[in-house]
Amino acid sequence: MISINDSHNNPLRRTYFIAVIITILLGLASRKYSHLLFSFLAENAGDVLWAMMVYFGIRFLFFKKTIETAILLSFLFSFGIEFSQLNQEDWINQIRGTMLGALILGKGFLTVDLIRYTIGIVIASTLDRVMIIKKQKNK
Repeated sequence: MISINDSHNNPLRRTYFIAVIITILLGLASRKYSHLLFSFLAENAGDVLWAMMVYFGIRFLFFKKTIETAILLSFLFSFGIEFSQLNQEDWINQIRGTMLGALILGKGFLTVDLIRYTIGIVIASTLDRVMIIKKQKNK
């Protein structure tokens, strides 16, 4: 298990924050410029990037926890949001009707989104492991 035992001004924590911002920008760009992407990428990139953003956000918030904990929390959050889409009551659909609500909560349950989230979390946690191993080698 890999853990980080650093101070409040953790440079890795700043890296997670930057990763969240970059991932958000890439996700928004993947929607805005989807017509310029291969159709497979345009269909899947947004959800993969969303799950990566969730992972990096959890690492930012809980940077002293292990990668395994971040993976578990990312799955719980991402899958929880997806399964919440089975609830189609008026009050939550009004929230989903806003741009921010749709980006965060989605609109309707799709099983394929669970696969996309899994891929995003695996990619993000792999990048995280590589980054930590590289940092440890540079000490």
